[in-house]
Amino acid sequence: MRNGTFPAMANNDGREAFSKRLRQALQQGGVALHSPTRLAEAFNDRYQGTPITQQTVRKWLNGISIPRHDKILVLAAWLGVPADMLEYGKGGASAPAMQQASPAYRSSLSDEELLKRYRKLSHSQQRAVAEIISGLTGKDRRR
Repeated sequence: MRNGTFPAMANNDGREAFSKRLRQALQQGGVALHSPTRLAEAFNDRYQGTPITQQTVRKWLNGISIPRHDKILVLAAWLGVPADMLEYGKGGASAPAMQQASPAYRSSLSDEELLKRYRKLSHSQQRAVAEIISGLTGKDRRR
């Protein structure tokens, strides 16, 4: 195991399916697939652990290996997809996990525009926003 990847599923079908889901999430997130070096750099900007290499990204994209769960969580947050959908294929775009409840307050910005703006924030700013959201939606929140 190098750079935190491992063949999480014994068969090639599972790794290839993960690769397809990752490619789709990257494309939907507006992330170019042509440069594993840039993908690794962008991932490493968001990940607090040992940095990954471009070879690691190539393995993910080519269905050779699947990242550990901690890396999948970072990928999912970065790309705005549910982690279980990315890792296991559950919760696709038509599933309830992707559908949003109608909030009482509606921003003048679309969800897509908010997500674009979020992705432009620095890693520390994104972390601060995530902590605010976690605090507002936490299980121990007082009503």
